[in-house]
Amino acid sequence: MSSHRHSSAARRTAAAGTIDNPSALDPRMRHLTKQDPTMTSTREITAHSHSDATLLRQNRNRDMQLMPESLARVHIHDRLREADSERRALRLRTARRLQRRAERATLKARRALAMAVMQ
Repeated sequence: MSSHRHSSAARRTAAAGTIDNPSALDPRMRHLTKQDPTMTSTREITAHSHSDATLLRQNRNRDMQLMPESLARVHIHDRLREADSERRALRLRTARRLQRRAERATLKARRALAMAVMQ
């Protein structure tokens, strides 16, 4: 039973703090912040004011609201590229058809000329 109490206490300490206002790091983990000079200290993290947290939350909300718009923009871009590709394929098919028709007409004219010369 004491092990059960220990695990629930560990869960409570792991859940302390919020995303906007994290709690100070565990003393056993403080040495980890010194290994990377680019990491911010716990004092800097906890020094964020309420307005900074609100601004971060608003930016996050705005980004989430703009996601469907950016997805729609990508979708439209893909559809335009697909339509352009289909137009190019149609032009190529038409050009090949006209080329075959011209080749048949040339062959027919040669035959007619050969028949006229032989008579």
